[in-house]
Amino acid sequence: MARLGIVYTPVEIVDFILNSVNEVLKEHFDGDLNSEGVQILDPFTGTGTFITRLIQSDLIKPYALPRKYEKEIHANELVLLAYYIAAINIESAYHAKTLQYKPFNGIVLTDTFQMNERSEKESKDSLGVTDENYLEGNSERAELQKKLDIRVIVGNPPYSAGQKSQNDNNQNMKYPRLDARIEDTYAKLSSAALVKNLYDSYIRAIRWASDRIGDKGVLGFVTNGSFIEKGSMDGLRKGLADDFSHIYVFNLRGFVRGRSGDSAKKEGGNVFNIMTGVAITILIKDPQHSAPAELYYHDTGEYLSREDKLNIIRKAFSIKGLTWNHIQPNEAGDWISQRSEGYEQFMPLGDKQDSKALFNMYSMGVLTSRDAWAYNQSRQDLSDNMQDMIDVSNEDSAKYAQACDGLPKSAWPKVEDIIRSDPEQISWSRALKQNVSRGKQYDFMPESLRTAMYRPFCKQWLYFNRQLNEMVLQIPRLFPTERQENVVITIPGIGSRKGFSCFSTNLIPDLEIMEKSQCFPLFWYETIEEARKRLSKGQDKQANLFAESDGLDGTPDADGYIRRDAITDWALAEFRKHYQDESIEKIDLFHYVYGLLHSPEYRETYAADLSKMIPRIPYAPDFRAFAEAGKKLMDLHLSYEEIEPWPLEEVWTGDKRDYSVQKIRFPKKGEHGSIVYNPSLTLKGIPEEAYVYVVNGKSPVEWVMERYSVRVDKASGIENNPNRMLEEIGNERYIVELIGRVVRVSVETQEIVDRLPSVEES
Repeated sequence: MARLGIVYTPVEIVDFILNSVNEVLKEHFDGDLNSEGVQILDPFTGTGTFITRLIQSDLIKPYALPRKYEKEIHANELVLLAYYIAAINIESAYHAKTLQYKPFNGIVLTDTFQMNERSEKESKDSLGVTDENYLEGNSERAELQKKLDIRVIVGNPPYSAGQKSQNDNNQNMKYPRLDARIEDTYAKLSSAALVKNLYDSYIRAIRWASDRIGDKGVLGFVTNGSFIEKGSMDGLRKGLADDFSHIYVFNLRGFVRGRSGDSAKKEGGNVFNIMTGVAITILIKDPQHSAPAELYYHDTGEYLSREDKLNIIRKAFSIKGLTWNHIQPNEAGDWISQRSEGYEQFMPLGDKQDSKALFNMYSMGVLTSRDAWAYNQSRQDLSDNMQDMIDVSNEDSAKYAQACDGLPKSAWPKVEDIIRSDPEQISWSRALKQNVSRGKQYDFMPESLRTAMYRPFCKQWLYFNRQLNEMVLQIPRLFPTERQENVVITIPGIGSRKGFSCFSTNLIPDLEIMEKSQCFPLFWYETIEEARKRLSKGQDKQANLFAESDGLDGTPDADGYIRRDAITDWALAEFRKHYQDESIEKIDLFHYVYGLLHSPEYRETYAADLSKMIPRIPYAPDFRAFAEAGKKLMDLHLSYEEIEPWPLEEVWTGDKRDYSVQKIRFPKKGEHGSIVYNPSLTLKGIPEEAYVYVVNGKSPVEWVMERYSVRVDKASGIENNPNRMLEEIGNERYIVELIGRVVRVSVETQEIVDRLPSVEES
């Protein structure tokens, strides 16, 4: 069980959970925390806050306290220092309350998740018990706890803390039995293609605790709150509704990671001063309740500070002090932000399991897993960085091969024990380590230096190479060489925290051009050999859906590539049929999609749907209006470097004209009408309308300011310096003009968007 460190839970939250559990015991089980036989466990106790507060509170009466302390209160902790602190805190609380000192024998140094991994007949290690030589009786206490009929579990489960990067060597523990339970329940119930988030430590804690209390009891946890509405967590939500009779979810918000602007401000302060949202959840198993689970939800509200939220918790005292919304989950497992009725009847933008969709090909953007090395504003700097990294990788690969020479494969050392882990020399990833184990050597390939769209309106050079990018997915089919032209419409992946937006580019798209981007192309490309291989294998599910490309028809270009349409014949026929218009072409559909995805009405009406699934496209009353608007928008966004700049006023200090940059910034917080380009130059006259258009969480102006400032990667020390780019292109005014251009693009984009007609029939 990996731990990021000791997390101190605010006492307001601890008291709220304990008081709530006490109320639940009274209402559902005719008892309370004083009742004899009510065994209470904090399985992830940290410094013992929950048990300490329980002893300090009036919830445990003086007559019951000695019995509870000696026999019915229990705590586990994995970290030795935290274990000792917890024991001291709990014993001190008991001493202050009773004026008697007694050692607390209910605490165990153990990995809670490991305790039930093996049978009782197996070794003490199966309990996850550690430091037995220093803690006399620790394994016996663990063994006793396993046999107890635990009915109350409270606490703050651990956060996952795996490797921050593959340059680290810190693997999470594995829990086969526990993870098998998750696979058989939450994962099986999920509709998500990727369910790895269901093995987060706090979800493991919920699964473990749910099993531990059996068919009767109550859980009170404070955890990451993303499970409340995240699309990939639908299996967890369905599983909780199956397992529990009553569910109370108190959303404390504070989810600001990946958000900016008003979206982040709405989340308010975080009760833990972290970037991940927080929720208090009370889960009840009442065997007398035979009806479907009753789900109750309360949200703190928007724009509240940390102290505001703690005051709400303090005043509420327990779940009895809040006004709850009774929620009926839908079949998709949505609790809040439920999907719209009728949305699934619209045409899917893409579907990898069904040919009846608008696009027969789409892909996530490129994931390098080493952006500081594989991207740069300067072509020469990128070339130097990648050549250096390739040299280090080849040296370590040879060194590993030498270390394995003459040994049976079972005796080969770990790759991590041989390779360098210095992030200033190389950035490792899972795939790169695997290739070291295979003795893989790389050659630097100048043709891999390609122009990419890293963020909206922000180009960079990319070392685009399947071997040294972690995942290229289908992008080589969309942009095989720099000579094959294409355009993609990029949208956020499912679960985006920045709200829905879209952007078009004719360059290789990065995974984060939109958050976890999905890219829908106008064309895709393959060679004759690739087509033959695809057809002969018959294994490529996505390729086999390509109705237009089942044969080898098509004339290869000079590079040997055949261009295929990504918009399906089926979709074209459906649109022509609906609008009774045979003049509609595939390019019109492409533009129609782009126009419709910009519609504020569409985005607002289907916001919940867009956050949980690939967009579906309705038939708007006026097809041509959206197609024409989409074409204008696409022309603006693709040609942003050629558009006439907005007439900004250039205010200079001194006579020297210096266009170099360090950090482009606003003069002060909240003042966006001007930009301090550098100490010598300020740009003035930026209209407010330039900030209305937002793509991937920021206005284009803010994207340019952020990405065309000098940036230094902390881990590697690599500098990404746009001044080097200015030298290479021979245009010192490029960034100044770019700011003016994206101002105009923003203003004109918003004008087009504001004139879009209704998506719905009047």
